[in-house]
Amino acid sequence: MTSTTKSTADLDRGHARALATRLRAVPTLAWIAAAVGGFIGSIPLGLMMQYGNPEPLIALALPMMYGLSGPDLLAGWTIHQFHGVALAVMYVAAVQWEPLTERAKTLRGAAVLAVIVGVVSTALLSVLLMPLWLGAVGYPFTPPFPDLTMPEKLWSVLGHVIYALPVTIGYALVMRR
Repeated sequence: MTSTTKSTADLDRGHARALATRLRAVPTLAWIAAAVGGFIGSIPLGLMMQYGNPEPLIALALPMMYGLSGPDLLAGWTIHQFHGVALAVMYVAAVQWEPLTERAKTLRGAAVLAVIVGVVSTALLSVLLMPLWLGAVGYPFTPPFPDLTMPEKLWSVLGHVIYALPVTIGYALVMRR
């Protein structure tokens, strides 16, 4: 049993080293393009959140998630933009997974991946994480868990796809060179 455990651990270390090597090989400009795309894509998503929802998501929910009093529109937008950049960096890391690497370098693949990012980020963030986090901080408009409220979730998917397009396309354009 020890030899199986040891070989599994060695295999895991080998995968971790291979991923680290792939991440180091990503050009700096690709990381920057995705981060800038995340910042740009967060703007229309944030506007959709600010003006398309009856609850004060940007001004109150986001500051409360980080222990800030609100409403505070500037703090909310700062947090929202940070989230957009952080998710874009995670996208670059995620597409280093071999089945996605080549697809992420094409415009068609970037468009498909933007839709996937939109659906997955809505499912993980809007449907699962946000209701738990907002409930934990006492947000007065906490949605149910899981939050499958329609048509709001379709609106969220659309917003997250719009967010993801500059991220995925920016990365693809840099990596095509």
